[in-house]
Amino acid sequence: MPKHAFEALLKVYHSLFDDEPKPALHVGEVMSCWTYLTVLEESVALEQLAINTTVDKELNDFLHKTMGGASSQATRLKDFLQQEGIPLPPASEPKPVSDPTAIPLGAKMTDSEIANLVSVKIASSISICATSAAQSVRNDVGIMFFEFQTEVMKYGAILKSMMKKRGWLKIPPFYYPPGKPNS
Repeated sequence: MPKHAFEALLKVYHSLFDDEPKPALHVGEVMSCWTYLTVLEESVALEQLAINTTVDKELNDFLHKTMGGASSQATRLKDFLQQEGIPLPPASEPKPVSDPTAIPLGAKMTDSEIANLVSVKIASSISICATSAAQSVRNDVGIMFFEFQTEVMKYGAILKSMMKKRGWLKIPPFYYPPGKPNS
């Protein structure tokens, strides 16, 4: 029995809409996979750089989790593309581990900058996954992107909470329309 309602819903969806035999991927699905794989691999490089920069334990732990999530999704996507006979896009080289205290202050990002950059990456990943799922003709591709999106949304919720707590969240000014009663 699935632990979560989402998993149960996904199993029902799979059973109702499973494409057999699977048609070839269309160019839009391939482009979505390529684009998202590139985003994931660049995310890993970004998180490696950020880990080499921050000394904040909570942020460092979060970066390790998101890097693991991006690596896991990249592996799943690479396996999928290889099964479909699609060549993989080039990827960035892994970054060596370095000492964050050895980087001069003017040359490294602040923890707030790191968190905001990762939040932009998360927001763009969610958007790419949603668009890719909606444009997919094959159900397995749409479900894969939906699964990726929900995984990334979990990281987004954790990061937003951390950023609020630390004062790193950039919030636009509140809008109070003219004539609104004070409450």
